[in-house]
This record gives sequence, C-alpha cells and structure tokens, in this order.
Amino acid sequence: MNPEALQSIMLAVAEGRSMEVILRQIVEGIAEKSTAALVRLWLVAPGDLCAECALRSECPDQTRCLHLVASAGRSQAGDEEYSRVNGTFRRIPLGARKIGRIAATGEALLAADVKPEDPWVANPQWITTEKVRSFAGQPVVFRGEVLGVLGVFERARLAAADFEALRVFANHAAVAIANLRAFLEIDQLRHRLEQENAYLQEEIKTALDFGGLVGRSAPLQKVLQQIDLVARTEATVLILGESGVGKELIARAIHERSGRARRPLIKVNCGAIPENLFESEMFGHAKGAFTGAVKDRAGRFELADGGTLFLDEVGEIPLALQTKLLRVLQERQFERVGEDRTRHADVRIVAATNRDLKREVEAGRFRRDLFYRLSVFPIEVPPLRERRADIPLLAAHFLEQAAKKMNLKPRRLSDEQARLLSEYAWPGNIRELQNVIERAVILSQNGPLRLDYLPGAAEAPSPIQRPAPEAVVADGPEFLTRAELRQREAENIRAALAKTHGKVFGPGGAAEALGMKGTTLASRIKALGLKRS
Repeated sequence: MNPEALQSIMLAVAEGRSMEVILRQIVEGIAEKSTAALVRLWLVAPGDLCAECALRSECPDQTRCLHLVASAGRSQAGDEEYSRVNGTFRRIPLGARKIGRIAATGEALLAADVKPEDPWVANPQWITTEKVRSFAGQPVVFRGEVLGVLGVFERARLAAADFEALRVFANHAAVAIANLRAFLEIDQLRHRLEQENAYLQEEIKTALDFGGLVGRSAPLQKVLQQIDLVARTEATVLILGESGVGKELIARAIHERSGRARRPLIKVNCGAIPENLFESEMFGHAKGAFTGAVKDRAGRFELADGGTLFLDEVGEIPLALQTKLLRVLQERQFERVGEDRTRHADVRIVAATNRDLKREVEAGRFRRDLFYRLSVFPIEVPPLRERRADIPLLAAHFLEQAAKKMNLKPRRLSDEQARLLSEYAWPGNIRELQNVIERAVILSQNGPLRLDYLPGAAEAPSPIQRPAPEAVVADGPEFLTRAELRQREAENIRAALAKTHGKVFGPGGAAEALGMKGTTLASRIKALGLKRS
C-alpha cells in the first residue's frame, strides 16, 4: 500500500459528484492497488434496523450506529462476494467491537500481526482461509467529528509508513464526503425552497381570490373564538362544514395565529390524489422508485416540517391508505417510497371535510382510530344560509375585489340587491356568492350592476327573487329542512350538469359554473346518487 497509489485514489475521489461513486472509489481503489483481502467503509447514521440487527444486544442506546456503505476485496477461495453491504456486520454499534471502538474514541487501530486465535477476531476460519496478516482501522474525521471508520484487512504485514499513509487518505476521504454532503444538502434545500415557493404562491393566489374571513354574525364570531383558543396550541383540528363555506380560510387563520406562522402552510387535496400516487405525494420518493421517478422528491410532510399540513377533503382518503397516514400522525416518522431511511417531521395537522365522518366510521369507510386522532378539536363552520347577516358584507367585499381585478370603478350594491342576496339559500355557500358577484361585474361593466344570474333558480326569469308568500313562515324567518336542502342541492347540481352536458371538470364544466372544486362536486354527485348524463 504505497503512498503514490493512495494519492491517485485521492484525486479520483476528489472529483466525484455522487456519494455512491465516492464511497465505491474509496474501497475499490485501495483493494485494487494493494494486497488487501477486504476493504470496508462504515459511516455513522441513525439506527434503523434495530429489530433485526445481529449486534443489537451490544448497542447502548439504538439511536446511532455505524452503517456499512461500501465494501470491496478479492477472495482467495473465489466464492466470496465482498462488494455486498448486507451481511452480519452491516450495522455495528458505537463502542462495540474493534470498529465500533474506533468510531467511539476517534483513535486509529493497527494490528500488524493478526492471528486466528486473537480474542477480537470474529471469524477465525475466515482469517485463515484468506491469509489475513494485518488489520488497520482509521477513523474518518472531519473538523473533529467522526463520520465513520475505514477498515482494511491486509494479506501483507502493514508497516508504520503504510498506516500513516492510510491515515492521510482517510482524512482526504472525510473532506470529500463532508463536502459532497454539504452540496447535496444545499441542493435539497434549494429544491425544497422551490417547492415551498410554488405552494406559497398558490396559497397567496387562493387567499386573494377567496377574500378572507369577512363578517360579524354570531355564528362566525363563535368560530373566530374557537380559532383563537386552539391556534396557540399544538392540537390537531378537524374543520367540518359544507362545500364552499371557507374551511381552507379557517385552516389558514389557525396557522397564522400559531407559533408556526413563519413556516409554510402546506395544503393537500386528498380527494385529488390518485390512490397509486398517494404515498409518493405525501411522503416523497427516491429516484428510480417507480417509472417516472427521475429524481428524489420531498413529500408534503417533509415540506411542512416545522409548519402546518392542511389535509383538505380528508374523508376522501381510501381506506387502505388511512393506516399509513395514521402511523405518520402517531409517530411523526415516515420513509420515502423506494428508500429505507426513516425521516422525521415536526408537523401540525389541520384536516377538513364536508362528509359526516361519524357516519363514515359506522359504515366502515373511515378508520375509527384515525377519526379520533384527527378530531381532537373539531370546528364546525356554519353554512352561509345561517349567516345571512354576513351576506351583504361578503357581497360588498367580493364586489370591490372584482372591480380592482378588472380595473373598473368601485361598485356598490343597492339595498334591494343586498336584500335579494340575503334571501337566497346559497347551496354553494360563499364560493357561489363570489362567483355570482364576479359574473355581475362582468355583465355590467358599462352600466348599472346587474344581478340577473344565480345557479339553481332557472325556473324564474330573474333568478334572484323574494320567496313566494306561501314559503314564508308567519311567526319566524324562512327555513328549510335537511331533506329539503338535500333536494335543493340535488336540483341545483342537475341543472348545472344539464347545462354543461354532463361535463364536471375543467373549463365550461359544472364545477366551474357552481364555483366549487371538481373533486368536491364529484363527491357530492356520488353522495346524492346523481348521474352525469
């Protein structure tokens, strides 16, 4: 093992741009340019295979250990495969055996005259068969931190000069490994920031489009009080309410009032993720994990680390995948698809659904334990028909917003228009109101504000009108039963489907006309037993 040979290996290692390539060059370079029987490199990493580790009983705390990451050599018998890294010593506890002690103390070890009967020899028969005469173990150290251990089993007797040359080589290898780790970490952070930026840009757009929490009605004030109570805690929140009531705005308000406000709020539309991509979307994947996985990708849990993860339409998650989600919620640990490294995420969960999850649990479509895990602090958002006092305020807000977006002069609602809006049932809730106001601004750019279109009231020449006298209750305000509301919603969706010839998604589809998400509309169609034709 001459210094010139090690120097040529150092140059090759220094030029490496892949961790796998660098580690392989270290061990293969020494094996090819020496009489070594076996060269191995272990790196310090978190414990991950404790349940099946052969040396578990020797491990002091099972939090960190040495991972075998590269191996090379030439067998005398010719039947040994020395490049594999999954044998008995693929994990070595810190402080255990000779390799573990080198890592724990940071002190090199030279056994210039190895004998099969030596007490530290784990396999005397192998020492004899491979004619091993010397062993050298060098800690791989960078800036005082032990990154791992380089071990060489030599058939020749190692001199002090060989041992010193190996120490210099180990130090160069440590610099190469540390530098590449830094480059990879910077690249991962850059990629993560790009993804976070894309999510945040979408969140900003959504927030501006939806207008924020506007209103002063008693039901809304109750919700705001609940937000203030729970925001400062780390409790999991389940937001319940019909489609279009503003559940996402409630989630954003909780996040912005919490101690996690400086970290991102990452939104996941659970109903829009295909079942076969759910794990990849939520937990990320490694390069080559499946067809199309051309590079490593962080999942939503990883992106939300330190922040809040908003699981919208959580009731849409397939039953088979609810178990995997429950495990992450309980342990805050996950693995990317195609990777065996366990990752940790400090994430607060806020979930939302328009389904009756208790009924879903009883029907066996939603796990009971996941329901209880999510519903630590439930918040029920009232529909717009129960917040009639807020309708004029919301309409005025959307009117001002639409005028700014179209560079038009500010518009105002007349008292009659405000009253007509307040008397409508709004099955599509706030989202439907926003769409109606925007259409009114578009239709009346060069004239007085016209409110002459309202989905679900096609039977009348003017969709916005006061209720018929017989529909008014003499001793109180107008109301509808749950069955009547369900029937009204079904009629409304049928009318939209008829107008769009059964098209649900995309431009010109029923979802766009109703002002709701396509996945939400699809779930309502299914729940109401409707057909698209």
